[in-house]
Amino acid sequence: MTRHLHLVPLHKNTRFLSNFHTNQPTIITKASSFTTIPWNTHLRNLSKHGQYYEALILYRQMLQSKATPNAFTFSFALKSSISLSLPITGTQLHCHVIKLGCKYEPSVQTALISMYCKCGLTELARKVFDEMPEPSLTVCYNALISGYVQNYDFLNGFSLFCEMRLRGVEFNAVTILGFVPGCTVPECLWLGMSLHCLNVKCGLDNDLAIANCLLTMYVRCGSIELARKLFDHIPEKGLITWNAMISGYAQNGLAAEVLELYHEMESLQVNPDAVTFVGVLSACANLGNQMIGFEVEQKIKSSGMRCNVFLKNALINMYARCGNLAKARIIFDEMPEKNLVSWTAIIGGYGIHGLGNTAVELFDKMIETGIRPDGTVFVSVLSACSHAGLTKKGLDYLDLMKREFRLKPRSEHYSCVVDLLGRVGRLEEARKLIELMEVEPDGAVWGALLGACKIHKNVELAELAFNKVVELEPTNIGYYVLLSNIYTEANNSEGILRVRLMMRERKLKKDPGYSYFECKGKTHLFVAGDGSHPQTKEIYKMLNRLEHGGVNKNDQNQEPRDVMGMHSERLAIAFALLNTEIGTDIIVIKNLRICGDCHSFVKRVSKIVDRLFVVRDATRFHHFQNGTCSCNDYW
Repeated sequence: MTRHLHLVPLHKNTRFLSNFHTNQPTIITKASSFTTIPWNTHLRNLSKHGQYYEALILYRQMLQSKATPNAFTFSFALKSSISLSLPITGTQLHCHVIKLGCKYEPSVQTALISMYCKCGLTELARKVFDEMPEPSLTVCYNALISGYVQNYDFLNGFSLFCEMRLRGVEFNAVTILGFVPGCTVPECLWLGMSLHCLNVKCGLDNDLAIANCLLTMYVRCGSIELARKLFDHIPEKGLITWNAMISGYAQNGLAAEVLELYHEMESLQVNPDAVTFVGVLSACANLGNQMIGFEVEQKIKSSGMRCNVFLKNALINMYARCGNLAKARIIFDEMPEKNLVSWTAIIGGYGIHGLGNTAVELFDKMIETGIRPDGTVFVSVLSACSHAGLTKKGLDYLDLMKREFRLKPRSEHYSCVVDLLGRVGRLEEARKLIELMEVEPDGAVWGALLGACKIHKNVELAELAFNKVVELEPTNIGYYVLLSNIYTEANNSEGILRVRLMMRERKLKKDPGYSYFECKGKTHLFVAGDGSHPQTKEIYKMLNRLEHGGVNKNDQNQEPRDVMGMHSERLAIAFALLNTEIGTDIIVIKNLRICGDCHSFVKRVSKIVDRLFVVRDATRFHHFQNGTCSCNDYW
């Protein structure tokens, strides 16, 4: 609840007004109560130590005395009002400023502008600015430009910056730091680059704070190459610089680059913090690199950050996405306080492992604990319902989202529901849902319908979905491959040819498939038909034995029937069988969606060798054991 502080009016014989009671002792002694300097000294100390509410109480006491506030007094009092976001108190202070003739003092003008901007009252801030007899002070321009940007009014901020330049008002590092954050969308990248050039031209390129700000701007605009170029040219990088680049790589899905930069940071003995670790754990989650994730966990424990909730959430996500759901659950259960992100991470973890019933139980328990769900956790639980075939439960959650929690479903929610309906063959219902969506369907929505058409071999609807999705995402190679596979299963050679011609015209190439397996502290990467691994000969012998349905010793010298046709996950599995103890679970990470032939192959192998195989493909985890898969052939 916001506290409002009514101040004593400046005219005499007026009763003191207050809407709260305080038992705080009077700080000023009787001897000092008639002069301004002691009051200002105390106000400055309270403000310096973040005791803003106490500072305003002291200011009220000052008004009751015979001391007269001056520009310094108002600077400290307004700073306290800004920090507490008290617009009513700030407005009262403004009245006092005018009555005491301090409204033209630069420090007071700047504080008033900042106060109104902090409270979201940019119109009043502009009025203060316009009432200046000659608004030529850099600090005043800085305060208003920064205020506009912070209140998402970038156009007015840009206009004021242009006015500042036309008037010949000198800008400084504070100007750049206040203005650049407004250029963090791709449409404004050109302006951010212009500011960068201006920054270099005016000799501010050695300012580390500005460099960090520009680096963050490039990252948020998705210009990773420009960000890295700037990063490499910063002579002395601070921790904020490293974190900005690591976070930028992580947010843009460049997980390998995150780990590379993290190792470089370690070699230079730069001590990481929680922000660093969150970025690194995110990269480990994307790559399925549990080994480095475990090392990071040990460093978190030794550095005294084991209670950091952000790191706990990142660890849950990392272990779940690396296939170690049991460890993710242990971390979740041990957390004394779980926030919405914690629940979202564990629910999403169970969802991608196909354990929809557990995900649903956790979601319902979360609501029982009083935590209000948001759109993100609804995506997780709807996706979990889709992967597990919980159609009715998923539709109920969509209704609950709108009716009970008044949340407007976004495109990602609808794509989950389209997938949910499509997987059980309710294709027409899924298509009608797309037509009735309250938001414009994006590529993911039509892509979900296209995927469902593959499962149920509906070529006609698949062509409709494909035409829609390639309008929205013309360079997404996955959709072309998906339609080509649908045509292949339908023996439609003409359709296959059309897709290939379309890909050729648009210069699209299928992403190379690869899989990797961690063994004895090292990651082994395989691509289709790979012959570069030191154990290639043994790997193909093992595959040949598996292909023939057993481990007959007489088959060891035979070559596999189609070496070049061996997909990467088969190579990784054969390598794992050669290099792990009997009974050890095998986790393989794959960058693409597992194909039907390989899915059938791993099911057969899991029965032959009596092992648990966990394969993470582009969309989910598959747990193969005793000839069956956790997805129930439903992926």
